[in-house]
Amino acid sequence: MARKRKKQQSIEKLKVKEKKARVNGSLGGDIVIFVFLCLLGAFMVFPLYYSVIQSMKPVEELFVFPPKLYVLNPTTNNFSDMFKVAASSWQVPLSRYIFNSFFITIVICICNLFVCCCAAFVLAKCKFPGNKVINQIIVIALLFSSNATWIMQFLVMAKLHMIDTYWALILPSISTSMGLYLMRQSMTTIHDSMVEAAKVDGAGLFRICWQIVVPNSKPALMTLIIFAFQGAWNIQGGALIYSEQLKTLPTVVQQITAAGLARQGVTFAAAVVLLIPPLIVFLVAQGNVMETMANSGMKD
Repeated sequence: MARKRKKQQSIEKLKVKEKKARVNGSLGGDIVIFVFLCLLGAFMVFPLYYSVIQSMKPVEELFVFPPKLYVLNPTTNNFSDMFKVAASSWQVPLSRYIFNSFFITIVICICNLFVCCCAAFVLAKCKFPGNKVINQIIVIALLFSSNATWIMQFLVMAKLHMIDTYWALILPSISTSMGLYLMRQSMTTIHDSMVEAAKVDGAGLFRICWQIVVPNSKPALMTLIIFAFQGAWNIQGGALIYSEQLKTLPTVVQQITAAGLARQGVTFAAAVVLLIPPLIVFLVAQGNVMETMANSGMKD
C-alpha cells in the first residue's frame, strides 16, 4: 500500500509540473519568439545578401532607382575587372594584396593566441604580488580603443625603424586586452586541483598551460580566434605602409572605392572577397562563442 501511495504521489507531481510547463511555455509565446528571431536573422543576413547581389549586377543595373533586390542579368565581370583594375592602377597584381592579408592575419592570430594564452595562464593560475592590480588594469584597458594609443605606437615604431614593414601591422596586434581578458576568465573556471596534480607529477608551468589548461579552454580559444582573425583581416595600414607591395586587400578596396561611381561594381566584388574568409572562420568556430560569453563574467 505504501508503495502504491508513493507512485500515485509521484505521478501527481509529474502532472503538476507538466501543467506549469505548459503555462510557462505557451504555444503563442513560442510562435512570437520564433517570428522575432526569424526577423532578426533576416535583418542580419540582408547586408550579406545585398553585397553579393550588387557584386553580380552589370553597371546599368547598379544605379537603377529604386534599387532592386535581385539581378536581371547576372555577370561575373566585376570580379574579373577587380584583378585588372588592381594590376593596371598600381602595377601590383591583386594576388599580392591577398597574400599580404593572409600572411599578416595568420602571423597575428598565431602570435596573439600564444601571448594571450601564456599571459592569461600566469594571471589566472599563478599567485604573485601585484596579480590583482594587473587584472584590474586589463579590465580598465577594455575601455580604450587602439586609436587612443595610435600616436604613441607610431612614435615607437618610427624609432625602431618599423615603418613601411610588415612589423608595423603585426606588432600592435600581437596582444589585445579583450583576448587576454577572455582567456583569463575562462582559465579561472578550471579547478586548481588539476594544476596542483600536474605539478606533483613533475610537469612545468609551460607544459601545464598548453597540455592541461588551454585544451580545457577551447570555447574561449575559438572565440579569441574569431576576434583575432577579424581584426587582423581588416587591417589597412594607413600611414604605416607606403609601398604597394606591402599593402593589404582592405587598403586596395578603399582605393578602388575612392575612384568614383564607375567602379562601384568592382568595389562590391572586392567587398564580397573580403567577406568570405571571416565568414568561414566564424561559421567554423561560432558554436563555442555563446559558451565563452556565459563564462566570461567579472570575477575576483
